Amino acid sequence: MLALTIGSRMPKRLAIAAALAAISVSGCDRGRSDGQPAQTPESPSKGVERSRAGQAMPDSKLFNPDEEQATMAETAGRPVLVNLWASWCAPCVKELPTLDALSRRPGAPRIVLVSEDIGGRTSVDAFLESHGIGNLESWRDPNMALSAGLGVQVMPTTVYYDSSGREIWRYVGELDWTSDEAAKLLAEAGQGATR
Repeated sequence: MLALTIGSRMPKRLAIAAALAAISVSGCDRGRSDGQPAQTPESPSKGVERSRAGQAMPDSKLFNPDEEQATMAETAGRPVLVNLWASWCAPCVKELPTLDALSRRPGAPRIVLVSEDIGGRTSVDAFLESHGIGNLESWRDPNMALSAGLGVQVMPTTVYYDSSGREIWRYVGELDWTSDEAAKLLAEAGQGATR
């Protein structure tokens, strides 16, 4: 178990980032002897979650690709797949190329990456570029307001919204977005990206 000691001099953003990192890393790294992730009663299981279906996008303040403060409401008008990720989250980094590949398929939904890193636009863009990710719309959430508003406990978490900004489902954990499982989920939501 990872223990965190947060001193009184640590900036609030850094303390939040450290706490979220500890939660995410411990959730990703712990496992059972059969190779499956360990689950505690309060931790969500990996996979599709539908308990928040119908809820509106939170009005959390983020930075859009133009580095202007905005909310996810800016994305309303067509379905959107919102992926919360961070550069320090190995499963997030592994998943990014599959989202990038999905974005190039005919009929793919709009895909928005939301970085939970505290670094600025330059570092986020450089990280994505170094991993060959160039087709995805990149937003920043350095204060982790969106992850808090969505109640995200595990990263990556990807939330699918309909054109009116209502949640359809979310996928907790890493998924190959070019897989048959992903295709079924997107088809269920009325977004049939073809292979």
